Amino acid sequence: MATVEDKHRDTFTLPGFDLHTFVARTLAEDLGEGLPGGGRDVTSDSVIPADARFAGVMDSRDAVSVCGLPIAAAFFRALDPAVEIEMLVDEGAHVAPGTALMRLAGSARALLTAERSALNTVQHLTGIATLTRSYVDAMGDRRARLLDTRKTIPGLRVLEKYAVRTGGGHNHRMGLYDAAMIKDNHVAVAGGVAEAVRRALAAGVREVICEVDAIDQIEPALAAGATRLLLDNMGPPMLRAALALVAGRVPCEASGGVRLDTIAAIAATGVDYISVGRLTQSAPAADIGLDFTPL
Repeated sequence: MATVEDKHRDTFTLPGFDLHTFVARTLAEDLGEGLPGGGRDVTSDSVIPADARFAGVMDSRDAVSVCGLPIAAAFFRALDPAVEIEMLVDEGAHVAPGTALMRLAGSARALLTAERSALNTVQHLTGIATLTRSYVDAMGDRRARLLDTRKTIPGLRVLEKYAVRTGGGHNHRMGLYDAAMIKDNHVAVAGGVAEAVRRALAAGVREVICEVDAIDQIEPALAAGATRLLLDNMGPPMLRAALALVAGRVPCEASGGVRLDTIAAIAATGVDYISVGRLTQSAPAADIGLDFTPL
């Protein structure tokens, strides 16, 4: 039977993400490659004997939804191809404080050099997955889907949106290329909601999401051919009124002012989607540590 390690080793792939390049660039940044005096871990090289070996356990100090372990493993393997790694939980697992996530043994220098890059990645992605899970749980048993946004750290969008999926959420558009989203600034330049939608469709765009922040914008957007409405900064009473007017003609998304203490009421209105920027923009890093012992 395949172990957790067998399932993840050399098989972690995401569309648009190059694991090898990400690991190499992250380690190069930490090691200062190309900079005066750079290219090495000064502390480990001067303090740790070259033949020293360590064993370590990565564990969570919080209750979390785990995300990023295969990427962490890639950091250790990049510096010690012979490192022994045992994954103890699957991606997306909900674990209690004190749960061991990964065991590893190998070159002490290599493990210490890779430690911070590996932990930074796991802490950040697990933080996003954990916050996402808390929002999904707070929604209750509703039909609405929780969506992320483009409020991501530059260069990390693919990973952060992966973490959202790992936490039980769904991805909104990945970028500016895979759907048209008409917002207030587009409307201001185009001269109105209907004209903005008309121009997008005339340009051959098939999916046109149109943001509306007032009830009187809904009918013009629909009449012009919008395929989805983003109901922006509307409280539950206004959302219900908007949904009654739409009457199921297109899917509707609620956005703006969504918090853990408000998402249940928003989901209860019957919207199809709820988008939350803070899933990626404001998720706190998970408290995950890695303790080593000499072998």
